[in-house]
Amino acid sequence: MYIPKYYEVTDLSEIEDFVRNHPFGTIISNDDGRPMATHVPMEMRREGDGHVITGHLAMGNPQWKTIDDNADILLIFQGPHAYVSASWYEKEEVSTWNYQSVHIYGRGTLLSEDELENDLIHLLDRYEGHRDRGRTWDNLSDKSKAQMKGIVGFKIEVEEVQAAYKMNQNKSGKDYNSVVEHLSGKNDQNANQIAEEMKRHKK
Repeated sequence: MYIPKYYEVTDLSEIEDFVRNHPFGTIISNDDGRPMATHVPMEMRREGDGHVITGHLAMGNPQWKTIDDNADILLIFQGPHAYVSASWYEKEEVSTWNYQSVHIYGRGTLLSEDELENDLIHLLDRYEGHRDRGRTWDNLSDKSKAQMKGIVGFKIEVEEVQAAYKMNQNKSGKDYNSVVEHLSGKNDQNANQIAEEMKRHKK
């Protein structure tokens, strides 16, 4: 990913939080040179001295066959994004697009049945554990658990991370504040979220 120096993010804890808050990503691999992509929820966690990202695919999705022992897996996590009008700047400028995006490269392996079960337990605890009668693993029927046979789990060992937060960091304080104000006033969730991120990262 092309990242001008203004927009590069290198703080790994910040990137971990980003993936945690935007877990629905894209896994990309190749099958005889042809790219394949699937949009799936994934989890990033520490393992040993590094990080891994786990998830699962439907058994009927042929992409899972391209993941095991593949050193060229790309994962993409996308945050909010919004159009920025040049009319919001003090001087003549060009319009642009603000966004947050993380690319992660790594080696893939497939999870064993036990590893997949543990991964699903963690996933359900995260999304169901706080609910009344939440559908955690312990609360699932044997019939529901049997559906695990229809999915294939994967793990990506993180080898390289590229992260870009393009949020007008190269603009003057007055222009920066103007963009925040205009984005905050729009009836658009993405625009409002970018405005909040700009406030959070303002130096």
